[in-house]
Amino acid sequence: MFSDSSPAMDPDSSESEIRPEYDRSSADSTAATSPGTVQFANGAGEARPEATIFESAASQVTSVSDLPPERFNSLDELAHDLGSLHELSTRGSWQAILEKIAQARALFVLTKPHEHLTYLTYQVMALAKLRRSDEAAHELNSLHDFDGTHYRYESFPDIYPNRKGSMVPFSLRWLYALIPTKLGNRQEGIDRLYTLLDFVRDRIRDKESQSLDDSVELWKKRESFVMNCLLGFHLGHKEFGISMDLMKEMISRDPLDPVLISKLGSVQMQFGDIEGAKTTFNRVEKMLNEGKSNGLLNETQFKNLVGRNKALVHVVAKDYVSAVREYEECIERDNSDIIAVNNKALCLMYLRDLSDAIKVMENALERVPTAALNESLVVNLCSMYELAYVNHTDVKRTLNNWIARVAPDDFDSSCTRV
Repeated sequence: MFSDSSPAMDPDSSESEIRPEYDRSSADSTAATSPGTVQFANGAGEARPEATIFESAASQVTSVSDLPPERFNSLDELAHDLGSLHELSTRGSWQAILEKIAQARALFVLTKPHEHLTYLTYQVMALAKLRRSDEAAHELNSLHDFDGTHYRYESFPDIYPNRKGSMVPFSLRWLYALIPTKLGNRQEGIDRLYTLLDFVRDRIRDKESQSLDDSVELWKKRESFVMNCLLGFHLGHKEFGISMDLMKEMISRDPLDPVLISKLGSVQMQFGDIEGAKTTFNRVEKMLNEGKSNGLLNETQFKNLVGRNKALVHVVAKDYVSAVREYEECIERDNSDIIAVNNKALCLMYLRDLSDAIKVMENALERVPTAALNESLVVNLCSMYELAYVNHTDVKRTLNNWIARVAPDDFDSSCTRV
């Protein structure tokens, strides 16, 4: 069990990083649950889709132009001390980011227009991560028209000789679309995301007409990013018809994306098309056996994706013993596969082995805290505590105190329901 005296994670260790990139192999991430309930991670969407999306956005913030990042020797060449901000974001140190931004402004070290926009992007993201979305919206509303001449490089020829185009970071446009959803204005946010998708596609056509291959590739990645955002929101609200259309379009663009195809199988299960889901999952396994992939997954991630697909079929058939066996193989290959950990524990619970189910989750939190420490897994663990212990409040308080010592700033400790 957890100890209140557990040492805080060393911020300089590799394990303290809070996954700044979108983990494609874990795209079927754990679904958030209601208090007192538990739920399998099934790939069909999340109640908080923006949580996963945020983890991938930190890397997008740093791009202040259409030039690929490899054209620069360091992030600090893009903006003042930008490397430090990026490092803090990978650790989940969002409060420290706000303090660093305030200090930079007070000392007047931001001398170029694009630096102000880049720092503002980190500020808005930090505020949103800290659930201060009203303040984030206020900052965004102060910018007015993103496409105005005052945000173009050619408007400042003395500062940016021979540079043209918008200096607005892509992530700032994305945050502008996302923030309304965090304020309860979901439809406005969805509309803005579709507007952003149209903007991205216009940029792709423009870059293609100029034969700017590097920029085309960059904007196509952004197109995929926005489409995945939309897919997450539609799945999270069980809008399966729209989701299916989006997935089919995305698969037609990238027919070798095993994660997306697996997600399609999960949605087919939601529709009750079990045989269709099995066929889709078999397609993913065939891709693994034939070595066909888009290169976004390594071998272990690919094998675990196939293993989780097989386990999900067993879960639907209520064959929890076979499902546990599949999840165990995934965990043996990668002990940070938290989807497998979560679902193995839930299968054990349904097999009336609540004690072992709790141990599976506790061991994962202690062994790989930065991978396992997400609100959904903690909600499930606390639900198990409530089922297993009369004094569950004391147990959850111990867990809550441990989380306070190791979690990033944006972790929602209310998920322990203490």
